[in-house]
Amino acid sequence: MATYLRIRFFLFLCVMDLLLLFDYIGTFVFAISGTLTAANKRLDFFGATMIGFVTAVGGGSLRDMMLGDLPVSWMRDLNYFWLIIAGVLVTIVFGKVVMKLKKTLFLFDTIGIAVFTILGLKKALLMGINIPMAVMMGLASAVVGGVIRDTLCNELPLIFHREVYATACIVGALVYLLLNYLGLNEHICELATVITIIAIRIVVVRFDIALPKVELKE
Repeated sequence: MATYLRIRFFLFLCVMDLLLLFDYIGTFVFAISGTLTAANKRLDFFGATMIGFVTAVGGGSLRDMMLGDLPVSWMRDLNYFWLIIAGVLVTIVFGKVVMKLKKTLFLFDTIGIAVFTILGLKKALLMGINIPMAVMMGLASAVVGGVIRDTLCNELPLIFHREVYATACIVGALVYLLLNYLGLNEHICELATVITIIAIRIVVVRFDIALPKVELKE
């Protein structure tokens, strides 16, 4: 029995570390995404750094402020700060190399939004927020940084007109809630959520699937 409990505890620590690792990877990749957008707009170094920052932590900051969890989480963990700075510098110094790694960045970006969705959803639920709003907190964690990035760069936010992005996060959050309701292990719920979001993103990008556009006829 003691051996079984030690194994369970070890597996729990491994999964928690894996989620934290994915959180860090997502932050780093989001910083790169923001810096690339800033570079396309020919912003200076300070401007690129600011866009990298808001892209990486904008969603989590909004979530924490709305939930009243202050100071916001990235201000309590200096690792996020250095990851964002590293993302900005890597993009500026190795821009051409970064541009050739689009498929890798896409995968990490998708893992990032999946983990951010889970973290935002679980944090809201733990604070007693009702399920629909908890899903919105998960969505905000994942996509608001990109919305701020595009808005500051004078672009129509990507999630509003091109890719199935936010919808994938919502579906993933619903999968987590369903499996959790059915009493499945917490780690299985998290893994299923990540796999669901990744699968949706791969399919919609591979087959160029988009939601129907809203068009009003006169």
